[in-house]
Amino acid sequence: MVIVPDTKNWTWVLERACPECGFGSSATEAIDVPRLTRENAAAWPAVLKRADVAVRPDAETWSALEYGAHVRDVFRIFAGRLALMLAEDDPEFANWDQDATAVEERYNEQDPAVVSAQLVEAAESIASAFERVPDGQWGRTGRRSDGSGFTVDTLARYYIHDPVHHLFDVNR
Repeated sequence: MVIVPDTKNWTWVLERACPECGFGSSATEAIDVPRLTRENAAAWPAVLKRADVAVRPDAETWSALEYGAHVRDVFRIFAGRLALMLAEDDPEFANWDQDATAVEERYNEQDPAVVSAQLVEAAESIASAFERVPDGQWGRTGRRSDGSGFTVDTLARYYIHDPVHHLFDVNR
């Protein structure tokens, strides 16, 4: 069964708390993102050990395994975007179709133990990368192909909503 792609522009999370998960990116300091990333990653191994990890709760919702693989890839994608912003002036990010990736990479057929280890490793990588952002570099810019612009600061606060939201999703 195919999940209907999420086509929402989630940049509004930089302005107000998410009504679904309650997380407030606008009230989050970028310097807290490494800690929040590590806390989030620490919760995923238990989720990925669930007996029903590959079972979708309904036809419109990813399984916990699919969410875990997605969060792992979010950590990786945003680490790349952060590196690009720090290395280039106002780079445009390559498009990432998360739904196509889930199908192409067969998220729901991946080994949960491998996804768990990769997720924790990717989380540490991006958390460390945000910790290494030099003073004076938080205002560097980058943008998506749809024109949404970010500074390193807003990228950090925008990014952290995704793993927090998906942990909420799998724990509903």
